[in-house]
Amino acid sequence: MRSHAHLLWRITRNEISARYAGSFLGAAWVFVAPMLILGVYGLVYLSIFRFQPEGLTSEEYVLYIFSGLVPYLVTAEALAMSIGSVSANKSILTNTVFPIDLVPVKAVLMSMATMIVGLFIIIVGAVVTGNLHWTIVLLPLVVVLQIMALIGMAWIVSLLNVVFRDLQNLIAAVLMILLIASPIAYTPAMVPANLRPFLALNPFSYYVFAYQKILVLGRFPSPILLGALVVISAGIFLVGSWFFDRAKRVIIDYV
Repeated sequence: MRSHAHLLWRITRNEISARYAGSFLGAAWVFVAPMLILGVYGLVYLSIFRFQPEGLTSEEYVLYIFSGLVPYLVTAEALAMSIGSVSANKSILTNTVFPIDLVPVKAVLMSMATMIVGLFIIIVGAVVTGNLHWTIVLLPLVVVLQIMALIGMAWIVSLLNVVFRDLQNLIAAVLMILLIASPIAYTPAMVPANLRPFLALNPFSYYVFAYQKILVLGRFPSPILLGALVVISAGIFLVGSWFFDRAKRVIIDYV
């Protein structure tokens, strides 16, 4: 993948531009869409539900929600674009210039536009409200770990979808459950004690915890949390790479 990095970046950049070509706002949708979703989500919880965890001001709670919602939006977008990527690119299955292995990776990288915009909004909000913490230096590490996990997942689901076409519907349902089951708009302390083990079984929760700690709470993630992130990310990436490399030779017959 490293040897094709420049080509991958160029194609990803071109496809992001082509994605919004012809629309009235053009590439501005990269900024507008995340801002609309984040704004509506914050408005619902603050103005309609009037919900606010103890120990957080209204501004901090909005940032708390955003720091969990942005990685979720990126995850949902990356999986939605990558799941059908192999099936939609049958013509390059034997292409050596741009290997099929890079197609799911390209889908994940395209979703990073949402990540960049979302994190920019959070950081600006933290600066304006005086909630920017030194722990933000860990942000690149967490982002890279999430990208690794997403690429691994993209490799797996993009190939499985070639054979099991119902997987797209299943992923949509899983993402909806993930939105509710992840501590995006609530803190772990608010979860009943008998349900807290389910948070530990949700791999995405660890990413949400990490983003919220370093972006909003100003706390250094515990060694256990950082260790879990590394193990989850590296594990999914390596399993996905291994699975794609071996299964693609068999899956090609189904495309």
